Amino acid sequence: MDVSLRPVHDSDLPVFYRQMNDPESNRLAAFTSPKAADRDLFEAHWKRLRASDDVVRTVLADGDVVGNAAVYGEPGEREVTYWIDRAYWGRGLATAALRELLAEVPERPLYARAAADNAGSLRVLEKCGFRVTAAARGFAHARGEEIDEAVLILE
Repeated sequence: MDVSLRPVHDSDLPVFYRQMNDPESNRLAAFTSPKAADRDLFEAHWKRLRASDDVVRTVLADGDVVGNAAVYGEPGEREVTYWIDRAYWGRGLATAALRELLAEVPERPLYARAAADNAGSLRVLEKCGFRVTAAARGFAHARGEEIDEAVLILE
C-alpha cells in the first residue's frame, strides 16, 4: 500500500472519531484521551491541535484515510503519537507513516510513550529508531487503571 501524510481536513474528523472510539484499539493504546467519546470535546480538541504549532497529519493508504500522526509539545520535549485504524494493523502502515513524519520533522530528540504490553507499537517505534530509555507507570484512561509504560527516545 502507498502510505502518505497530508494536513488534516475537516472531512477526516468523523473518521478519526470512529477510529478513536473503537474499544479494542482504545484498550491497546491505553493512554487515550477522555475527550474522545464526547463529540463536542473531540471537535474542540482537534480544533486546538490544528491551530497549534504541532505537526498534525492525516495518514493515507492508497488515498484512504487510515489514521493520524503528530509531533507535539515544547521544543526539546516533543513527542510523537500515531493512530492507525484497527482494520489496517499488521500491514506496516504505522511504521511507514511514522518514518514519513520523522522525515518531515527532523528535530531531535523526540520522545514517545507506549503501554508496556503494546508490543506492536513498541515494534513500530523501535523500527523507526526509538529506543526504550525508561519504564514508568501512568493512569490509562482506556483501561481505568494505572499500568506500566515504556518511555522511548529518538536522538
